[in-house]
Amino acid sequence: MVVIQAFEQNAYFLYFAVGLLGLLVGSFLNVVVYRLPIMLQKSWRYDCFSFLEQEDPQASSTEIFNLSQPRSRCPSCDHPISALENIPVLSYLFLKGRCKNCKTSISIRYPSVELTTAVLSIVIAIQFGVTIQMCTALLFTWTLICLTLIDFDTQLLPDTITLPLLWFALFTSLFHVFITPETALIGALVGYLSLWSVFWLFKFVTGKEGMGYGDFKLLAAIGALLGWKMLPLVIMLSAFVGAFIGLSFIAIQGRNKNTPMPFGPYLSIAAFIALIWGHEINEAYLQFVGM
Repeated sequence: MVVIQAFEQNAYFLYFAVGLLGLLVGSFLNVVVYRLPIMLQKSWRYDCFSFLEQEDPQASSTEIFNLSQPRSRCPSCDHPISALENIPVLSYLFLKGRCKNCKTSISIRYPSVELTTAVLSIVIAIQFGVTIQMCTALLFTWTLICLTLIDFDTQLLPDTITLPLLWFALFTSLFHVFITPETALIGALVGYLSLWSVFWLFKFVTGKEGMGYGDFKLLAAIGALLGWKMLPLVIMLSAFVGAFIGLSFIAIQGRNKNTPMPFGPYLSIAAFIALIWGHEINEAYLQFVGM
């Protein structure tokens, strides 16, 4: 209670604390984004060889690989990264973006994810203050960041993240955090079925699959948290964001326009915008059209 009162009385203390927490969470998300796809591939490989009743030639490896083991290492020289070398952002600056041992460049992505997570966390704290809405929005946003990066790297939206996110959103509706349980359930159904319908219509017309089932589950989770009334805005914003980013890649990097691009990141960006400014955007639109 004393800590909560301190946060309520000093907004800047709240923003600092949430920003610091965001840096730490961002560092953890970097680990999840790198390791979870590998863990899933290992699991799928094991299941395939088990189904075929064959021995996996790589099964002799005894090293445990999960989110906590083995310790993080430099991919170039296998130098174990110590705690002092793993301080969010500061370690990157202190090491001048290079491995302490072999001086190989460290990707700018790691501190970028940490800073982005911190900034978005502070935005949420400013918007919601010390409330259950803030806690819910933080967990939701951190999960969206994780899904965005995994989808961007692998074009996968793992069920191990999307389904718990869906259940989390439905659970919070029981306490009317953002919406009622009825609205959350309808939002989940409309979110899933809307993209599911587009998927099958596109496949029927072109014979190709335009998106994956993970996108359906992600939009279902977004609908469960924000409600079905926010879904048109989310879909429209994701289309605009996707068009802007896609054209930017083509113009800057010369990327082939036929190269498939993940849709999950655009849904996540649109969901965050709707979470923070959705009601204001909808009201501005209704006023613009005279409704």
